Amino acid sequence: MKICIFCSANANIDSDFFRMTEELGQWAAKNNHSIVYGGVNQGLMECVAKAAHEAGGKTIGVIPTLVEKSGRISQYVDVELLCDNLNDRKQLMQDQADVFIALPGGIGTLDEVFTIAASATIGYHSKKVVLYNMKGFWNSLITLLDDLQAKGFTRKNWRTQIEVANSLEDIQQLLAE
Repeated sequence: MKICIFCSANANIDSDFFRMTEELGQWAAKNNHSIVYGGVNQGLMECVAKAAHEAGGKTIGVIPTLVEKSGRISQYVDVELLCDNLNDRKQLMQDQADVFIALPGGIGTLDEVFTIAASATIGYHSKKVVLYNMKGFWNSLITLLDDLQAKGFTRKNWRTQIEVANSLEDIQQLLAE
């Protein structure tokens, strides 16, 4: 399976997020899953790629030309897919991956999650989108999505498009379904 990881490229975040991300990358590699990710050599992106790569897994970096030009490509990218911009990157990720997992991240991660979930909503794909709710990171987003649903702003239960995992074991179970 190709698992697309959306996550932060910031290094100044809770160290537990790095530990949990490393566990995910190692688990993916040991179970013959490839990692599709943004290809950047910083933050959780670098962490998941390094963990998967060093555990014998394959990593696929989807890299915008601006990242390439800046020299921020991870040394743990096994396959480079270059693209023009972030819209191309999201489309390539959607095409490459079988499932999407969002780790802690910021605006870019939210953009990726909602682009992929919205694409599923209107029928472009039926791939899982999972929020890995490390240490409750996504709790406020979950509350917002519940509020949108309660007010009638989602056509159906948002959890049909986005699932929540609170642990690696939850992820394993969701991916086995």
